[in-house]
Amino acid sequence: MGFCIDVADISSPASLEGVRARHGNFDVVLHCASSGRGGADAYRRVYVEGCAAIRQVFPEARLLFTSSTSVYAQIDGEWVTEDSPAEPLRDTGRLLLDAEKITLEASGCVLRLAGLYGPGRSVFLRRFQEGTAILENGGGRWINQIHRDDAARGVLRVAEAGIPGTIYNVADDRPATQREVYGWIADFLGKPLPPEGPGDPNRKRGWTSKRVSNARLRALSWSPEFSDYCAALPALAAG
Repeated sequence: MGFCIDVADISSPASLEGVRARHGNFDVVLHCASSGRGGADAYRRVYVEGCAAIRQVFPEARLLFTSSTSVYAQIDGEWVTEDSPAEPLRDTGRLLLDAEKITLEASGCVLRLAGLYGPGRSVFLRRFQEGTAILENGGGRWINQIHRDDAARGVLRVAEAGIPGTIYNVADDRPATQREVYGWIADFLGKPLPPEGPGDPNRKRGWTSKRVSNARLRALSWSPEFSDYCAALPALAAG
């Protein structure tokens, strides 16, 4: 299958009008853009203004927005579902919720993605191999991840069968503590665990600790090929 490629300013209705003029309307529009690791201003422009512009220019299309499980601020390791409180303490997290609100009010679907990894992309494996990995505060914090390909299949499944105005968590089947994740890597590579050290509270998910349920997405007949990070390690390390 081929896809046309176009360029536009996602936060500009005028720019998106050009896309519509060139290609017509779409059945589904997926907002899956990056803030470029920017702060609140970038989040507002890319996510909030971006969703609003898409809704304005493509009102007939179903809007899908890829948000983040970082909106869950739980710290005690509890299981969270889409009905659990999402009360982020940072401006960036609150702006994601603003973008989610725009999407849901348009009868679109929100996909809250766990930490992405995949070919050439694994923060844990990279840090381990670089020698910069540490077990933060003992490594007991819960980590939620999803392989890139499983996330893409989840987005496609929601596009096909998602219930309008619904939020879906996109995470694998088995959250793991940071110590478990580094333990899997250490065992696979035949090396010792990283040393213990302090945590970094400035990272997006750096101070939260929760286990994210994927049951609602599974109810759409989706399941991850990689049930947990350990299952993907051989392919990650080979890459």
